[in-house]
Amino acid sequence: MDTKKTLSYYNTNAHRFTSDTLDVEFSDIQDSFLSQLPPDSLILDFGCGSGRDSRYFLQKGYQVEACDGSEEMVKAAAQNAGIPVKKMLFSELDETDRYDGIFACASILHVPSKELPDIIARMKKAVKTGGIIYISFKYGTFEGMRNGRYFTDRTEESLQAILDEVGGLEVIRTGITGDARPGREDEKWLNVLLRAND
Repeated sequence: MDTKKTLSYYNTNAHRFTSDTLDVEFSDIQDSFLSQLPPDSLILDFGCGSGRDSRYFLQKGYQVEACDGSEEMVKAAAQNAGIPVKKMLFSELDETDRYDGIFACASILHVPSKELPDIIARMKKAVKTGGIIYISFKYGTFEGMRNGRYFTDRTEESLQAILDEVGGLEVIRTGITGDARPGREDEKWLNVLLRAND
């Protein structure tokens, strides 16, 4: 039910969300992720939203596949990134050793904490050995509905507990940043780069 509410929010607000996020400067995080990948890597933009990150990675010469659970965000991302975008829920990811990297920016934070180990395990399975995964969450301990969407906030400790449960993921880098959108700099985000070691 909470997933349906979250998807309904994005379907209803796709235009406003796209205008709020598409041109936000985010290159520090994007480039930190890309610095861990070989040239011409295949990246999955997992929960791609407006298509901002897919567009950036394509412009940098990488191969990109993108997906989102919201039908309206899929349309927006396909238009903005200029590639086909797959309508897919996180729980439907079922690839093995396919991607060099998975970029999940402000996306799996909508997954209830009890489901996060399964989703992160699916991401780990979908990348090659040594593959890189980026995930981000609002920083804190809140879990529940907020502004029409379900959020699972994380701290370093609460995320590490899930990573320990999944196993085989090495933390390369963590960082706390302010929100990149103007006027929201006081909102804190947990950014994490992971490497799949098996």
